[in-house]
Amino acid sequence: MVSRRLFDHTATALLLSVLTAARFVAASTPGGDPAVSPALQQRATTSPPAATFDSTRAWEHLRRQVGFGPRPAGSTALAETRRYILDQLKAAGVAAQQQTFVARTPGGEVSMTNIIATIPGRRRERLILASHYDTKRAADFRFVGASDGASSTAALLELARVLKSRPHELTMELLFLDGEEAVNWDWGVTGVDNTYGSRYYVDAARKAGTLAGVKALILLDMIGDRDLTIRRDLKSTPWLVDIVWSAAAKLGHAKVFSNETTEIDDDHVAFVRAGVPSVDIIDLEYPQWHTAQDDLDHVSARSLQTVGDVVLAALPAIEKRAIN
Repeated sequence: MVSRRLFDHTATALLLSVLTAARFVAASTPGGDPAVSPALQQRATTSPPAATFDSTRAWEHLRRQVGFGPRPAGSTALAETRRYILDQLKAAGVAAQQQTFVARTPGGEVSMTNIIATIPGRRRERLILASHYDTKRAADFRFVGASDGASSTAALLELARVLKSRPHELTMELLFLDGEEAVNWDWGVTGVDNTYGSRYYVDAARKAGTLAGVKALILLDMIGDRDLTIRRDLKSTPWLVDIVWSAAAKLGHAKVFSNETTEIDDDHVAFVRAGVPSVDIIDLEYPQWHTAQDDLDHVSARSLQTVGDVVLAALPAIEKRAIN
């Protein structure tokens, strides 16, 4: 038999527990106990903010690439760059695989390697964000490609970090392409001595039956120019261009994303020819293009920030249109 004294003690303890719990609930709800810090109330009701594009991080990726020196396809410096890209993707928790092939070029056979990184979405269909990571082969001067090669690759690495932290309907594929630059100095005809990596990727995806799963391609190239001006490319898919330019205007970057038009041969052409909606975000109005002056002094972290922000802002509308 339980004594009344023990019962009274137990009842009192139970009452105190109930009152304490009620006080805790009140403190955790808006308008609760004023003695509880508002910061604690907010922490209990909000989730961590999504990651945003950080041009300081992107700039470090750019600087490291330039530090490897000239990086033409098949070179030791490009192999070092590839290891750096893979290390950074691993650090961001993004799975990646290498796609190695042998390209027949005017200079002979050259081993080239694309890097394919994947961030799973709710659906298996893919939205590709791409950049070439090789630089122009120059015999007469030292070409380090700060804008032409390094800038877009740096932005893509930072986008990988950001996209990893966000939910997506489509699977995001980060595609680092080898062999965009011609082996000969002159570009020549598109798809002959140039764009080796993108052409190989498209052919391999077609043979594997996975090309139909690519819903859109966003290609970044030469986005580091201090005086950044990106024109509408006439070889890109119009609806995709419209979404990107609309996002830029909403962010206040209408001056950078000009409504003037241009026509560009680049890695997106192989995808366009295969029926994949594609857009090329490129500033070819860059006086230092394919010169020794395409260096750190002529590129800007601010330009990387602008493009990174616009791409992220455009993605939801691109996903919606690509799915429907």
